[in-house]
Amino acid sequence: MSRFDLTPPTQAQREALIAGLSGEERRVLLQHGTEAPFCGVFLDNKREGTYCCRLCGLPLFRSSAKFDSGTGWPSFFEPYAEEHLGRIRDTSHGMIRTEIVCARCGSHLGHVFPDGPPPTFERHCLNSVSLAFVDAGEPLPDPLGRGGAEAGPA
Repeated sequence: MSRFDLTPPTQAQREALIAGLSGEERRVLLQHGTEAPFCGVFLDNKREGTYCCRLCGLPLFRSSAKFDSGTGWPSFFEPYAEEHLGRIRDTSHGMIRTEIVCARCGSHLGHVFPDGPPPTFERHCLNSVSLAFVDAGEPLPDPLGRGGAEAGPA
């Protein structure tokens, strides 16, 4: 069980969070878009820390689970906590994939594929615009004002 509050934001909180998004962030997070490959700000990020949902701040992935998949998008082999992700069958674009969304706010993050490295053999392929990054040792974001945000991994 997660030590983070997974209760969805209220409509007022959601509207306030959406107001702070760029057009590209809205297109990807809210309309299930995809950013172009090899252009995301976190593709080559090597810093230690935590990747969080750009909209609601929920921790999604640790830098220690990031790997270079060669696909052009930041890739991770395991989530921060499995219950922080929702998995949805996606049959768009003439293929069957598994979409991953933030379990708290429902924002589109990317897709997960069964071709990652051990130990999970999963490749969580993420859009950089779906993410916010918190350096190790810094407090995690708390845009919903729920308190209890913990520091990212040291």
